[in-house]
Amino acid sequence: MEDQSKPLIWLYGEVKTPPFSQEARIEAGVLLRQLQKSESIGLPHSRPMSSIGTHCHELRIRDADKNWRIIYRIDDDAILIIEFFNKTTRTTSKKVIEICKKRLSKYDSDQQE
Repeated sequence: MEDQSKPLIWLYGEVKTPPFSQEARIEAGVLLRQLQKSESIGLPHSRPMSSIGTHCHELRIRDADKNWRIIYRIDDDAILIIEFFNKTTRTTSKKVIEICKKRLSKYDSDQQE
């Protein structure tokens, strides 16, 4: 049977130890693999981020002393990894949202060429 998983396209960064603990890195890998297989992930692991754009979501990974977030977008042909950061406040900063929008805009315009 042919592998029908979507590739991950990293617009920014990588998940590695450090800064992630080994457990958090493994959890991130498992969740990203589920996304690649087009499996639906909901709360508490993922939530929509419509403030960034359509089909954008935030993976939530709890580490020993950090709350990691991986911002991603589900496209028809790939999973785009837009940003990851240690979330220290209740809301996502406007700066992070703007960075994500800029990366997506650049990616989308590059795909049109």
